Amino acid sequence: MIKADALTKRYGSKTAVDRLTFTVRPGIVTGFLGPNGAGKSTTMRMILGLDHPSSGTVTVNGRRYADHPAPLHEVGALLEAKAVHTGRSAYNHLLSMAATTGIRTRRVREVIEMVGLDEVARKRVGGFSLGMGQRLGIATALLGDPATLVLDEPVNGLDPEGVLWIRTLLKSLAAEGRTVFLSSHLMSEMALTAEHLIVVGRGRLIADTSVADFIHGAAPDQVRVRTPDADRLRALLFGPEVRVTGSEVRVTGHERDVLEVTGVSSDDIGRLASAHGITLFELVPQQASLEEAFMESTRDAVEYRVSEDETGPVRAARADRRRNGKVA
Repeated sequence: MIKADALTKRYGSKTAVDRLTFTVRPGIVTGFLGPNGAGKSTTMRMILGLDHPSSGTVTVNGRRYADHPAPLHEVGALLEAKAVHTGRSAYNHLLSMAATTGIRTRRVREVIEMVGLDEVARKRVGGFSLGMGQRLGIATALLGDPATLVLDEPVNGLDPEGVLWIRTLLKSLAAEGRTVFLSSHLMSEMALTAEHLIVVGRGRLIADTSVADFIHGAAPDQVRVRTPDADRLRALLFGPEVRVTGSEVRVTGHERDVLEVTGVSSDDIGRLASAHGITLFELVPQQASLEEAFMESTRDAVEYRVSEDETGPVRAARADRRRNGKVA
């Protein structure tokens, strides 16, 4: 378990992490999300004792990382996969770490096989591809068979087979009761891997909740309706006979016969249309994506923002996908 309590880090007048309080529990994969400059890397470095908090505390299984007598057996970490002597082979890199921490040589061979580096284990790391370097970094994190894993962008550079492999591996490690804390900018992959999310922006906590609750709370689902009676249905949705709970009803017509409705379920729309003799050609619930929820929840916490002109094509593309019954 990782526990942060009012964790704060300042660099001069800059506050990189601002009173963060959260708990990463064992048994599930917890995702760590935030825009660039949100304080994610600084937080991970403080968890591992590489940076000291200006105030507050962070512990791993009840102790500061530096206070563990055998930290590699307690916490496995991947913050920078290229932090390896390029003249060494993958095998010798792992062997040297094992020799200095009381880990058996047999474990070196086990993790090399586990991450799929058998054929290149004796080759120099300097000739590794980005994906091979990531696999070596993950092997290093797993070397001590730790109860806790802290991984920053572990799928960076991996091919589709490698992405599926790391996703399956992390889920299986969490299922064994380990604590898995994972940072990534790949929202689609995070949605498939993590069960819980900690979201930060400008160093402050934005959300600490399940993936499902985060998506539902930040970006309500929509319903796509295609009907030749769009004007009639639009009027009925705004009428007194429709009871709206939660978010406000918002209907926009991107096409003459297409409505996108937020705040009314597809079941209610179907019953309403049936009661008034309105023909429906499509009635499709469209669940928001993690990417959309993330963009919405961190809208005011982005430190580096592109211009409005640059975001316009992105919005247009997403609207086009919605018109075709797809969600970005």
